[in-house]
Amino acid sequence: MLRALIFITLIGALALMVLSLLRRTPRTPGESSRAQDDGGEPLALPAPSALVGRALSHSTVTQFLHELAFDTLLAPDVPAEQSKIVTAVVSTLDVAATSPRYALRRPLLLPEVVRAVNDSDTTRRELAKLIARDPALVGSLLKLANGPIYRRGSQPIESVERALAVLGTLGVRALVAAALVQPVFRQSSAAAAKFPEIVWEHTQRAAAAAEMHATSVELSDAFAAQLVALVMGLGSIVVYRVALDEYASRALAPDPTTLASLVDANTARIARQIAASWELSDRLLEALEEQRSADDAPASSLGRSLRFGRLVGALSVLRSHDRIDDETGRAALAAAGGVGERFERLWARLALPPGVEPGFAPSRNTAATS
Repeated sequence: MLRALIFITLIGALALMVLSLLRRTPRTPGESSRAQDDGGEPLALPAPSALVGRALSHSTVTQFLHELAFDTLLAPDVPAEQSKIVTAVVSTLDVAATSPRYALRRPLLLPEVVRAVNDSDTTRRELAKLIARDPALVGSLLKLANGPIYRRGSQPIESVERALAVLGTLGVRALVAAALVQPVFRQSSAAAAKFPEIVWEHTQRAAAAAEMHATSVELSDAFAAQLVALVMGLGSIVVYRVALDEYASRALAPDPTTLASLVDANTARIARQIAASWELSDRLLEALEEQRSADDAPASSLGRSLRFGRLVGALSVLRSHDRIDDETGRAALAAAGGVGERFERLWARLALPPGVEPGFAPSRNTAATS
């Protein structure tokens, strides 16, 4: 009996030693990928293999978005006779990013608002008064706050103070940045109105998706992610306008395939030049530089959030215009890393058709155009 007790005691002690050693064993890098945030939701969930197989490629999503913006199918390659246009546009773009004719100078109110938001001593009323100094900004901000992308509740937001109360300082800071750059997307002729309109939709959604990725996956600066997404949208508009002017100077009709190719090839470069002229930080410049190659994965957390935001923003625009079905969009979202309840809610909000209020989206069963 005594021997049995001793044997059991030794076995128990040995088990405790093994458990202790296991607890001290360091994790491999891959084991930390399911870290939890304060809400208990995994920060990065792997996409189900079935969804990865159904996801659209990045290049396909970009092509579909351009075809929506130009309202036509694109040719496989840029026509040979367009080579002189391409050369002239690329040459002009070297100076266009800082030209008042094409690019937006850094909004004067933006640094002041950002400083006020980051200052813990700034009261809500003081911030509201600061924003109210620009009536046009107030109107744009309230319109955005009541749109499906930013709106958080069923009650309309009718004042800056109400927006601050509902959205919080981070949400209002994002809205101010968007409202300050929005006029650039409106300065277009009626004949070319659709492209800026689609780019603006894409830019808003990309900023919201980049913010979510930065917050939930990268644990990085959410506002920086929103800001670089806005600057990327500005880059697209600058490239587009330079190209239209080049066509007009030659009395030629714009070629959609050439325009799309120019936008793809030059947006990130011009966005970085705009950001540099605004004296944004090296961290933001690096994130924009990383977007120049669609084949290389960004090395920085901000670059990854921007890449994710741009892709998901494009998917949601395509869904909202019935160019892809919901299952296709969700598969691509999951394959990009947008898995979990937070991203489900984000998709439900971003994929609403333009002008539809949250909670009132019509049912749609359109098949994917893949």
